[in-house]
Amino acid sequence: MINGSDLRNAMISGANNILKHKTSVDELNIFPVPDGDTGTNMSMTMSAAAAELSKAQGGKAGDVAHTAASALLRGARGNSGVILSLLFRGFSKGIEGIDEVGGADLANALGMGVEAAYKAVMKPTEGTILTVSRVASEKGKAAAAIDDDVVYVWSAICKGAAEALEETPELLPVLKKAGVVDAGGQGLCYIFDGMMSVFRDHTIIANEIDPSAEKAGSDDFFRNAAAEFDQDIHFTYCTEFIVGRDPECKKDSQELRAYLETIGDCVVLVDDDEIIKVHVHTEGPGNALQSALEYGQLLTVKIENMKEQHRKAAEANEEAKAKASTPFTPADPVEEVGFVAVAAGEGLQTLFTDLGCTHVVSGGQTMNPSTNDILAAVLATPAKTVLILPNNKNIIMAAEQTIPLVADRKVIVLPTRTIPQGLSAMLAYDPDATTEVNTVNMMEAAGGVATGTVTFAARDSEFGGHKIKQGDILGLNNGKMELIEKDIVHTCSKLTRSMVNRGTSFITIIYGSDITEAQANDAYNRIKSRVSGDIEVTLVNGGQPVYYFIISVE
Repeated sequence: MINGSDLRNAMISGANNILKHKTSVDELNIFPVPDGDTGTNMSMTMSAAAAELSKAQGGKAGDVAHTAASALLRGARGNSGVILSLLFRGFSKGIEGIDEVGGADLANALGMGVEAAYKAVMKPTEGTILTVSRVASEKGKAAAAIDDDVVYVWSAICKGAAEALEETPELLPVLKKAGVVDAGGQGLCYIFDGMMSVFRDHTIIANEIDPSAEKAGSDDFFRNAAAEFDQDIHFTYCTEFIVGRDPECKKDSQELRAYLETIGDCVVLVDDDEIIKVHVHTEGPGNALQSALEYGQLLTVKIENMKEQHRKAAEANEEAKAKASTPFTPADPVEEVGFVAVAAGEGLQTLFTDLGCTHVVSGGQTMNPSTNDILAAVLATPAKTVLILPNNKNIIMAAEQTIPLVADRKVIVLPTRTIPQGLSAMLAYDPDATTEVNTVNMMEAAGGVATGTVTFAARDSEFGGHKIKQGDILGLNNGKMELIEKDIVHTCSKLTRSMVNRGTSFITIIYGSDITEAQANDAYNRIKSRVSGDIEVTLVNGGQPVYYFIISVE
């Protein structure tokens, strides 16, 4: 049997093991373009759980699983991270309320996680992390029927996962052709192996990555105040604390917010059924803490002198502020409809804002935001109904996980898979129509736009019968490889012309951060001179990374 401390250590060990191997998992990606990095996404998702678990010493195994599942859900990044969070959410439900668990409990709980993950994926594909988790669960249940010993059962789970992983190329021909196994399945094996180290030897696999070089997927909502707020410092003390809710206390946490706003500014309060997390600038931190004690016990407290801090670190804070995204402050839902989009690049973010998005979450290809990142933007949107445009296929699932986390407003995810789809959807919004009608019309508009992208080969590869060298310029038409060239502008022009048909009316060329204005104008002139005069061609500075050009053809 294992208790809460054992499970806590196992989860941390699993997180450390995927972190240790994240680069090798990233490199299993068979598609040569820069991508969402499966190993990185899974590592950041698990790190969110490890960060929360490291604050506690154990307790009931069921409580530890609940803590991990909650953190995984909020920290989930990319499809692989979301599936991982779903596995452990189901796992948590399987041992809910149990003090100590045996092998059969673990196998059955994992089975519930597998069931939840399969249900959440619209079209489950075998030969992926889903297959690896399912086979592992089946092997674990078979072992538990023989012996309830935790080490015996989890050994069978690890062995089943490894065997299923080796079979993934037989289930997905594209893996077999590339000579690799599924990246998500490999990541899951590393996590299971890390947990096994604790079950078998009581040894937590060390975190061998320099913490200063890594950004764990934990909540960074409360950053250093001197870098966070670009304004004069009216109050001296930045006060942050977490209150563990007293179950007997019936007071509304918004009363605490209201009081804090009378003694300070920059008040941020986020809460759930268990904790209240607070940030406030004030001259009376003692008063803030005393008022918080009416709601429960103080779990953590941090008080910093901002004026002294600002004097010592002004230059460093300015640099950090320039790199940081705009913080999201929770807002009451007073308007009818609001929008949240995901995009990378100042130009693209401005485009979505100009089209009516209240907030734009920084992210996209290779930079998948977490569920918590998107959730913060939703809660900062002052609308009763919030529509989310992920604009990337690897962000849709993370966006969908915000829906059950929001109680005071309705959340609708429009599954836009590209930036052009998101822009077209926003252009189709009619403020006089109902939400239901707008949802249909916006997705119809998104479906009517073709997306071209020009990027670079991130690795040597053989794909679609072509040998690709790292650094080659790639042209993709709606995600499918169409061109392998050496010149960026030539690729943009050639790809765009291949996408145009008799029904084309509009072409929008969005150029990225690595393209000069001269290159952008060259591409525009080439395309303009080679398409019909009836087609309107527009050039936009999107400032996006990764993609030299994003091309919208309607």
